[in-house]
Amino acid sequence: MSELYIAITVVGLSVLLLALVSRPIERTPLAPPLLMMLMGIALSPVGLDLLSPARWGNPELIMEEAFRITLAIAVMGISLRLPRAFIRREWRTLAILLGVLMPLTALVSGAIAFGVLELSLLAALLFGATVTPTDPVVASSIVNGSAAKKNLSPNVRYLISAEAGSNDGLAYLLVMLPVLFMTRSGDSAVGVWLLDIFLWKILGAIVLGVIIGAVAGRLLHHAEDRHSIEKSSFLAYTLALTLLVLGGAMLIGVEEILAVFVAGVAFDQFVGAQERAAEKNVQEAVNSFFTLPAFTLFGLVIPWDEWLRLGWTGLLVVVAVLLFRRLPVLLLLYRLSPSLGWRDAWLIGWFGPLGIGALFYTTLVVGYIDEGALIWTLTSMVVFASVLVHGLTASPLARRYGRAVA
Repeated sequence: MSELYIAITVVGLSVLLLALVSRPIERTPLAPPLLMMLMGIALSPVGLDLLSPARWGNPELIMEEAFRITLAIAVMGISLRLPRAFIRREWRTLAILLGVLMPLTALVSGAIAFGVLELSLLAALLFGATVTPTDPVVASSIVNGSAAKKNLSPNVRYLISAEAGSNDGLAYLLVMLPVLFMTRSGDSAVGVWLLDIFLWKILGAIVLGVIIGAVAGRLLHHAEDRHSIEKSSFLAYTLALTLLVLGGAMLIGVEEILAVFVAGVAFDQFVGAQERAAEKNVQEAVNSFFTLPAFTLFGLVIPWDEWLRLGWTGLLVVVAVLLFRRLPVLLLLYRLSPSLGWRDAWLIGWFGPLGIGALFYTTLVVGYIDEGALIWTLTSMVVFASVLVHGLTASPLARRYGRAVA
């Protein structure tokens, strides 16, 4: 029980301090997710030993549920910050990022792991799939910083956000494909992937999200017309929408993170300009309080001993994945997009940060295979490095990009 109170105190104090010094932090390379992760490390058994999820029960289950809720709130926040017509206007670029870059990213990362480590082909592909989705929490902290707002074009910032919001749900397609081949025969795996994963879980999530989001938006307008809702209720309304879609999606068995993102986009089509003025501040506050503590949890469970056992081979995988999983591929693909220049491709190719999404999928599938522990070790290493490197390079590269396009 004492650890619960310590955890509550740490979360409250951390978010409070980040709020008090948010402006000075924006002028440094230290992103909030990185600071929260370092806080977790300091309080973990390798630090002060004040908090340890292993003493709370089942650490894998705790992480899975905590990361699921974090992702749902984060993707809802992104969907509400996107311009109303953005996805419709940039559908071709998003189709390239999601339909071409995503699977190629998984293949490149899997090939690196397969070539360097003694992983089976399917386990390597599973690792590649888990490190494919870009993180909505880290992406939000990058594109909403003062350096990004000053130096990056709105279109680039929105593309980074939209990709992070949508690929965390769509990555389920890539993650489950090798899992099914590990647990079923070939023909059965393909059939289940097409019928259950693609048609039901993914398309079903889109349909559910559109329906609930559109109905929620219309109900909000109806309540405003009848003056039965206060502006202060907007935060509760969007949080309730997130939890409604998350819970409903899990009850009927569709992909919950994608359903929440689609619901947010559909809901946003019915929200007027006055409400939009409140959305930005509301969702940024929600992200700070509800999503950043997940990085503290990650800092608490980092498998340091397993990292050390991997040695230089693990470090080689981390460096190769961060350098080659996205950037070279997007530099080859950006000409297919009507809105991306080569500088945009360099920036978006590099800023594909990993975080809670990769950790969530790893905890989701780690029990399916014998090599699950190794995949968790690798994924956690890549996520740690990504939060560190992308957090430290966000502001300097944004300023360099701004000078180059000025």
